[in-house]
Amino acid sequence: MSRTFRPIGRASLALALCFATLPLIARGAEDDSPSTITPELIAQLRVVTQVAAAPDGEQIAYVLAVPRDLKQEKDGPAWTELHLVDRDGRSRPYVSGEVNVSQVAWTPDGSGISFLAKRGSDEHPSLYVIPVDGGEARRVLTHKEAIASYSWSPDGDRVAFLASESMADDQKKLQDQGFNQRVFEEEWRPVRVLIATIGDDADDPKPLELDGSASELSWSPDGAHLAVALAPTPGVDDGFMKRKVHVVDAESGEVVRAFDNPGKLGPVRWSPEGTRLALISAADLNDPSPGRVLVASIDDGELTELAPGHEGQFEDLTWLDETTLLALSSEGVQTTLRKLSVDDPSQSEVVVEGPVILNALHHPHGSETIALVGETPRHPAEVYRMAPSASEPERVTHHNTVLDDLKFADQEVITYTARDGLELEGILIHPLEREEGARSPLILYVHGGPEAHDRNGWLTSYAQPGQLAASRGFAVFYPNYRGSTGRGVAFSKLGQADAAGKEFDDLVDAIDHFDQSGLIDPEKVGITGGSYGGYASAWGATYYSDRFAAAVMFVGISDKIAKSGTTDIPEEEYLVHARKRPWDDWEFFLDRSPIHHVTKAQTPILILHGEEDPRVHPAQSLELYRYLKLVDQAPVRLILYPGEGHGNRRAASRYDYNLRMIRWMEHYLQGEGGAPPPLQVEYEVLKDASDS
Repeated sequence: MSRTFRPIGRASLALALCFATLPLIARGAEDDSPSTITPELIAQLRVVTQVAAAPDGEQIAYVLAVPRDLKQEKDGPAWTELHLVDRDGRSRPYVSGEVNVSQVAWTPDGSGISFLAKRGSDEHPSLYVIPVDGGEARRVLTHKEAIASYSWSPDGDRVAFLASESMADDQKKLQDQGFNQRVFEEEWRPVRVLIATIGDDADDPKPLELDGSASELSWSPDGAHLAVALAPTPGVDDGFMKRKVHVVDAESGEVVRAFDNPGKLGPVRWSPEGTRLALISAADLNDPSPGRVLVASIDDGELTELAPGHEGQFEDLTWLDETTLLALSSEGVQTTLRKLSVDDPSQSEVVVEGPVILNALHHPHGSETIALVGETPRHPAEVYRMAPSASEPERVTHHNTVLDDLKFADQEVITYTARDGLELEGILIHPLEREEGARSPLILYVHGGPEAHDRNGWLTSYAQPGQLAASRGFAVFYPNYRGSTGRGVAFSKLGQADAAGKEFDDLVDAIDHFDQSGLIDPEKVGITGGSYGGYASAWGATYYSDRFAAAVMFVGISDKIAKSGTTDIPEEEYLVHARKRPWDDWEFFLDRSPIHHVTKAQTPILILHGEEDPRVHPAQSLELYRYLKLVDQAPVRLILYPGEGHGNRRAASRYDYNLRMIRWMEHYLQGEGGAPPPLQVEYEVLKDASDS
């Protein structure tokens, strides 16, 4: 049976409420229920990705990612559904089935929920509104190009939205006739700001004549201005490094204020009365990640940092009143909510501190509800809520109840000391079952970035071994090596201009720490990760091959020289990673490339890559594979995923990756080793119950 687009009307609400209480996976006999997490369960986990609290605070709209059922549906990315949960925790689907909704928001009067979706005859995503009290979703705005983002005017009569500049009719005609060649990086169509009146008699949307390519759009509380982030081009690199915030007159399109926010840019928020803007920005052009809270008056545009010197990373924020903000901060492996004061910029008061790991928040001005996305070591992201005066959020959705009855391995925060004395931390998932005194095989999972960090929340996914590996006898460690975020700007810069240097020595020091504690067998250590974590995996299989018995490299880097010339983020690579160009030091870039050390390779390595990856070109994996095959000192296998980019999105390629990753580790760290495991894998998720 296929899933279909299914808006929920009045007559369906009662039935929907009944189904909302069913577990994710129906259970049969007691013996048929898994006792630990499996690849098949991982492939079915549902995740909350966005929340939006109603203006009156009574309900929270949210987006739920629902993986496709490979046995019954065509392969593809997860569906994204619109759901609603009330104060009593009663959750119901509003738009569900074979749908992909995004950018969920409430209409200003609170009577409807708006979202972007492509449905029916739509050629591109359009703007829809579904009434809260039931009824069909209605398309209120469409455009000849996809609507990328939008913001309601306070009176609800207009919508400002972002869309790429349209292709000229003559060019479109030629393209349709087969002349679809691309002039690389010269045919970009910038993203424009347009304003549309909502209603049956609405005129065509009015474009605003702004220099650059737009993003991060929001309407001021008085309806007179728009806050817009502009970059010189729509290129990813410019979007990372050169976006600046502008205040634009909504009628004339004139820029009335420009802010000189440095480096990378995060969320931008209007104060309740519209006199100020708060934004999350990098500290400077070389800061690897936006994590500082800056506030400016619209009158003078001067940016003031709140909580200067904060040894964490601010990731989201909302205004509580005209001079007080609530900011979500990652601090080490935990998260906090902190109150920040415009009147006293040095103030930073902790309001909420663990144990839930918080990912996002939303708070309409005047509402008594703060909506949050949160996770724990026992469940992926769900909806949480709290009052502005509360000190602890409350979980209000439960979308993976099958996890409730599973056995989980212990998960704990570990601190250890690097060889140069730097204190580091990470998260250890112990083997689920371990005989007293026995040493376990270890899988080291290395996060990407390196401007990222792992937190003490849900750490199991198609690419993260987590509880799956722990249930099969592995210890799994997630190190936040130097260069990770979450510990302040200075710590995040420690790995700059030293790729594969001390930052990757930190990984080996973690192995020594667990060896000395008696937890692991140092001869049975595997390493895996994606992107920069894939780079670490390749480095472990070559330069540090004597320390690793297995490696799984995902969308990873093997040739630093070629990577600099093929990535879509060369300026970001230069400014916040390498801090020099290849021609400044060819020998350094070569020496820090795993291909330069292939003759040291003794580690069996599984290499996996998306064929359409623009960030780390698949040639990085092809090159390492070819050299390792020619050297012929250790087993190597290369898996390419057609249509996938920098990470897998389709259900089939995620499931396949998960199976191959865990099988490679079992074969070389627990099994007979030698030649690689069989080429084909068994896809249990496709089998009927009668087959097993």
